[in-house]
Amino acid sequence: MKQSEFCAIEKYMQECMQDSAHDKEHVYRVLYSALDIAKTETGVDYDVLITACLLHDIGRKEQFENGALDHAEVGGDKAYAFLTGRGFSAEFAEKVKSCIVTHRFRKSNPPKSVEAKILFDADKLDVTGAMGVARTLVYKGGINDPLYSLKSDGTVSDGDGDEASSFFQEYHFKLKNVYSRFFTKRGEQIAKKRKRAADDFYNSLYAETTEAYGGARLLDRLLDGDDEEH
Repeated sequence: MKQSEFCAIEKYMQECMQDSAHDKEHVYRVLYSALDIAKTETGVDYDVLITACLLHDIGRKEQFENGALDHAEVGGDKAYAFLTGRGFSAEFAEKVKSCIVTHRFRKSNPPKSVEAKILFDADKLDVTGAMGVARTLVYKGGINDPLYSLKSDGTVSDGDGDEASSFFQEYHFKLKNVYSRFFTKRGEQIAKKRKRAADDFYNSLYAETTEAYGGARLLDRLLDGDDEEH
């Protein structure tokens, strides 16, 4: 890929990225991780891979504005239109689009090409370990989701099986499960090294939260006593 082509694609990406949890630095981390993984794979088309990494989240703005939209599908269409409009072949643009469309963890549309599998794994690596926790907290704060929810008896839910969105719910739905879904050995290897940091953070936060809510029982006893006195 020519430097001028890279710069044009990079500039378009930067214009599209406005989400603090999915910003341009996330894109660069995904790109650099993808290049690391690609060294251990064969038959990689680096032009397709680099382009797909740069453009994989350009549909985030549309999804944020309309939750019914899928940023992967929107991003794939935007990437195709941008690339063909810049003179790239339809075949090349279609390969990039295919990578972008299949990069989501929440979709039952697995990646097929080696480039798509590398992008999927590189993107998921940014949800693992301490970085994954930090990004999730930033994102949840941005949409005003709480850290946790309470059960009907007033105790803290650990998030497992919750319908209400929270950091604890997201940990059980995605953060603790992402480690079993990698398509490359290198991606899986990196993820396993990071897992303990995320688990330790969640377990510590849950323990501290439940400990703090022990005070609720003390409050109930004090209020009951106050009613008896009056």
